[in-house]
Amino acid sequence: MPGAPDELIIFVIKWIMVAVGGFSFVHAIRQRADAFTAAGKLTKNAWLGITGVAFLLLLITNGPMFGGAMFWLAATVATLVYIVDVKPAVMEVQGGGPRW
Repeated sequence: MPGAPDELIIFVIKWIMVAVGGFSFVHAIRQRADAFTAAGKLTKNAWLGITGVAFLLLLITNGPMFGGAMFWLAATVATLVYIVDVKPAVMEVQGGGPRW
């Protein structure tokens, strides 16, 4: 557990992103494969690979201020792209609407 206030903030951000990364990977698993291509996005397998690797990197790196920061940042961007762009498009194609 971190000691200084800034270390605590980084620690919280890291674990929030791990949770978001896990959510995006599980969400990608549960969607129909044809919904990704119908929405004009990469295939389901591509997004499973992207979100899976991102989740793994978010788990094994130490956050944005320590060793592996470049990998953590890339994984964070990939996860947020899925959440903000791909997830709503796939849900709209499947008739789910903008649910969070």
